[in-house]
Amino acid sequence: MNEGDVRLLGPADVRALAAKLGARPTKRLGQNFVTDAGTVRRIVRAAELRDDDVVLEVGPGLGSLTLALLETAYRVVAVEIDEVLAAELPATVAERAPGRAGRLDVLCRDALALDAGELPGPPTALVANLPYNVAVPVVLHLLAVLPTLRRGLVMVQAEVAERMCAPPGNRVYGVPSVKCAWYADVRRAGTIGRTVFWPVPNVDSGLVALTRREPPPTTATREEVFAVVDAAFAQRRKTLRAALAGWAGGADAAERALRAADVDPGARGETLDVAAFARVAERRPVLRA
Repeated sequence: MNEGDVRLLGPADVRALAAKLGARPTKRLGQNFVTDAGTVRRIVRAAELRDDDVVLEVGPGLGSLTLALLETAYRVVAVEIDEVLAAELPATVAERAPGRAGRLDVLCRDALALDAGELPGPPTALVANLPYNVAVPVVLHLLAVLPTLRRGLVMVQAEVAERMCAPPGNRVYGVPSVKCAWYADVRRAGTIGRTVFWPVPNVDSGLVALTRREPPPTTATREEVFAVVDAAFAQRRKTLRAALAGWAGGADAAERALRAADVDPGARGETLDVAAFARVAERRPVLRA
């Protein structure tokens, strides 16, 4: 596909389109629109898409990234919660990428409530500029309900990117790190400066690449493992013996479960990888009413 087939949005285009719609980016929806064509093409390159990929894009906004995705992907399914923006996106694509307009599907939907049955087909990749306030919940929800997603490249607040990618022992390792690791290998894929957005946010953004893999072998369910993770990090300064007392039915029971899982009861949650949390989840005592 030739890049000349698509006219990407620049700063003046974004502002003109927003003015036409009477749209102002809102903090409530975490909206910051990308205004730089070079940045969206950089995101698409980092996503390493194939020409047969069906891309799920969350929060397309005015269509800056959508247009760049249509240069490469076989199809784009854009999920937009804002009714005005969702209604305008097909017209924007028809005007600026007429040869690709038939490859776009737009759903006016909250991504946090999205179900596979609502999509026109199974997506293979997630590529999105995610609203800062819901980035991690959206990623975790989509990985849970859309098993066909094999890869992802998301732009999130730089601090959130650090947390998603942090390894055990890192100062920002926590719930997002462990839960993302349940589904995928996660790595940093670059930094995006704040000046390419309108309005300009107070922080830089980070690119996070995800490659789906199988969770660690375990007899525990995902929900059971995540319950241990939540308990372990609810009070980070506590040892696991103390932090998991409520989960296990007492500190002594927590210690027995931890030792059975070959985990030091005096350790803290930030030292465990996802496989260790899964071992602990398998050892939860049977709590009597």
